[in-house]
Amino acid sequence: MAVQTENGDANLVNLTTLLGARITGLGMCVPDRVLTNADLEKIVDTNDEWIVSRTGIRERRICDPNTLSSDLAIQASINALSNASIKAEDVDLVLCATATGDYIWPSTACIIQNAIGARKAGAFDLSAACSGFCYGLATAAGFVQTGAMKNVLVVGVDTLTKQVNWEDRSTCILFGDAAGAAVITPCTAGEGVLASVLGADGSGLESVWMPAGGLKMPLTQEAIDNKLNCIQMKGADVYKFAVRLIPDIIEATLARAGLTTNDIDHLVMHQANMRIINAVANKLQIPESKVFVNVDRYGNTSAASVPLALTEAFGQGRFKQGDIIATVGFGAGLTWGANVIRWSC
Repeated sequence: MAVQTENGDANLVNLTTLLGARITGLGMCVPDRVLTNADLEKIVDTNDEWIVSRTGIRERRICDPNTLSSDLAIQASINALSNASIKAEDVDLVLCATATGDYIWPSTACIIQNAIGARKAGAFDLSAACSGFCYGLATAAGFVQTGAMKNVLVVGVDTLTKQVNWEDRSTCILFGDAAGAAVITPCTAGEGVLASVLGADGSGLESVWMPAGGLKMPLTQEAIDNKLNCIQMKGADVYKFAVRLIPDIIEATLARAGLTTNDIDHLVMHQANMRIINAVANKLQIPESKVFVNVDRYGNTSAASVPLALTEAFGQGRFKQGDIIATVGFGAGLTWGANVIRWSC
């Protein structure tokens, strides 16, 4: 592969001598407002027992009307940079995974880049719904491993409560708002992100989607009246898709790294639903002690889900040097992505 250097010379990069790419810092941000299942009982025909038994969710965080995805993302980014002891001006790229950007365009990544003062950084958004952070981590690792960039900030953020139909108990109980961020930097080969697998099945487009608001179906009053600007989901289809496919994806990613499920120290899944998390872990015979869970407190936070879980697990001191961490996201698209990480302090 030819790479153009600063003096204009073209040099060959030996892809067998790639760098490693590790997570140097993690950060998160959630809104102050807590919406409990008891609160939801006052809004829609549901109850705590029904929600917990089907999802494992007991409460979630909700943005106020004036708080945007960028607000959460900026604070999570500042926290991650502080945790990594890296200055914003040393960031080479800001990559934001989100389905709820402040604007259709320009990107939310550009808003983050400006707000944190990452003046020399490129910036772009990545849209892969709940798989977004795993896609972003794979992308960032590729830039770092080839030496193209030194410091990449990956942000996963969504404020899906702004897009739910609060009359639809099958969806409004699921979602919460949050942001999580990670700083990716070079390390020794064989540490950090060891392998990633990304995939999609566009035939499942209507399994989870928001029909109106794009160019295909512009946002008209009729669309709003019919709640077509709100999340629509075929829950049973999503459950079957995740339980059938995700164990295989995790095993395939581990195989790329020369590992098996026996090597996993921590499984950090997209926190969509406790039943899905349990079903996947059981199928892979991964004990409960190795599975990180916070869906009970935050609900489904989409692209923020995995980095939020990573940040909390790291903050609790769960990750030790050399630990193998498997992350996996899945959602609208349909999309899925997994990463295998050898933790490097």
